[in-house]
Formats: sequence, C-alpha cells, structure tokens
Amino acid sequence: MKTTSALDRRGLSDDHLRELFRTMLLQRQLDNRGFQLNRQGKVPFALGSEGHEALQAGAALAFERGKDILAPYYRDLGLCLGVGMTPYEIMLSIFARAADHNGGRQFPNHYSSKKLGILSFSSILAAHIPHAVGAAYAIVYRAEKGRAVLCTCGDGTTSEGEWHESVNFASVHRLPIVFLVENNLWAISTPIEKQMAQPEIWKRAAGYGIPGKRFDGFDPVETYACVKEALERARSGGGPTLLEGVCYRFLAHSTDDNDMTYRTKDEVTENRKSDPVPRFEAQLVEAGVLSEEEASAMKRAVLQETNDATDRAEAMPFPSATDLYENIYEGAWQPWQ
Repeated sequence: MKTTSALDRRGLSDDHLRELFRTMLLQRQLDNRGFQLNRQGKVPFALGSEGHEALQAGAALAFERGKDILAPYYRDLGLCLGVGMTPYEIMLSIFARAADHNGGRQFPNHYSSKKLGILSFSSILAAHIPHAVGAAYAIVYRAEKGRAVLCTCGDGTTSEGEWHESVNFASVHRLPIVFLVENNLWAISTPIEKQMAQPEIWKRAAGYGIPGKRFDGFDPVETYACVKEALERARSGGGPTLLEGVCYRFLAHSTDDNDMTYRTKDEVTENRKSDPVPRFEAQLVEAGVLSEEEASAMKRAVLQETNDATDRAEAMPFPSATDLYENIYEGAWQPWQ
C-alpha cells in the first residue's frame, strides 16, 4: 500500500475535497467516542472503523442523495455520515435511545434511515446482500431510471454463500447495483490468506461476467472516482460492478475483541504509516486547499460537534418496555391471534 502521493483531484472542487476531509475527521472522532463510552461503562458495545475513513468518505461522495439506495454493513460509520446521517443520530444508535431511527432496539452501530435511503441490516455476515439485490431488482421492476444500489461488505463476507448467490443473481439480471468490498485484510481474527486462495477479490468478477476493479482504499479521491464510475454505469443500465478497496483495520474488531491475540502490535504500527487521515490532510495543505490553521479549526469543530451530540443523545430516554413487541410482525404479534 502506498503511503504518500500527490493530490489528484479527479475533477473535485476545493469544497468537495474539504467535505471529504471533514467526513473522515468526523468518522474518526465518533469512532473513538464509541470506544471511550464503552470503557466508561456507558454503552455496552461499539465497533471500530479506523482505517476505513478514506474509503467510506470517497464512496459517500459518489452516492446520489434522494435517488440511490445504500445497503451498508456494520463498519460503515463514515459512509452513513457521508450520505447525510448526523452525529446526533449516530450517538442515538450507540446509546440505544428511543429517538433512534430503530427505536433503540437495533444493535449499536447498525444504522438505518428511510429518509436517506439507508437500509437496515443485520450482524449476520452477508444477510443484507440479498436485500440489497432485491432493492436493485425493484428498481428494474418498477422501470425507474437513474437510480442504483450501493452495497458494501467486508472481505470476510465474500466467503459466505449469500454473497456469491447475490452477485450471481444481480449479474444474470444486470441489476443496477455496485458491490463494494472494504478489504481491511482481517475477517475479525482470520487473515485474508486463510480465507481464500485468491486474495484479490475483484478478480472474481470475471466469473460472474461483470467488471471488477481494485483500488487504494486509503485514497478518498481514487475511491470516489472508482465508485462514481461504477454507480453511473449501474444507473445507466450497464449492470453490476464488483469493487475492492484495500485498507486496514487499525482498531480491534469491536470493544469485545482483543486483536493482540491474533496479530502483532508491530503489524498495526507498520500499517499506521499509511493512515489515510493525516496523509490526506498533508495532501490538502500541500495543494493549498486547506491551511494548517483551517485544518486545526476543523478538528476543533468536529470535536465540539461530537461532544454536543454525545451529551444530547445520552440525555434522551430509553425505549419503553411497553413497545418491546412493536415493529416485529405485521399486525398482531401474539401467537394465539
């Protein structure tokens, strides 16, 4: 993985580049806040997405709000922020408060928003992918134009049968969907070389008769360009694309995981040299898009926004025990009715 590179704008304005950087900063700040709250005993669980910032911010910028559908996976904090979720909404999910979009009943870090087109999803690997394909099929069935589904997952998910079945179905029917694999080289504790004999996931696209591409997931601009091209192809009737963005997971899988039991501190430290957040900041400063003072001010603003969202969400009430069985079954839930 390259560690430095000159800034290639790919047609993006200064405002777009600053938007990418702010999304990356916000993702990292909220990511760390979840781990802090867990260690303080205030939330039971949080997931880590450090290392995915560039990949998710770039993909989010290519997403067309109000038209496209996002089927994310549980590590997609930055992607959900990038398509319009607010830090307050993120914190409501982490704190499991009643005002959360899922009523405080969903697992932490499992976001959804009907308004933004974000599908709800499951912790079960690959379970959301047939749903994403179903949404893409509905777009075709309804003869809707200019829309596509962006479906993400981790590298471990591509070892699941549902992933293969979904990609195959989408390919046969030329559905408007982009399969974006966020390859951070670890499926919880399983390294990629123990998951698959062919570690370059994008090459599987040939077996389904669709385009495939691998790119540097530490580069938000390259990510944007690759995802944008694939989404435009899907929206115009060109069918699915399989994308593989290579990054690295700097934190443990979750607050319940000790990653030092399956990888070394030296490995993590070595990969930290490619950290996309300071790398992109340096590129923006060097290109004159952002001054060091502006970058510092942006970091302070992101911290303040995170603090405000944390305090507001924590003060909200938990869901009531009386609505435990709501939104589970259509109509009456009692088995005798």
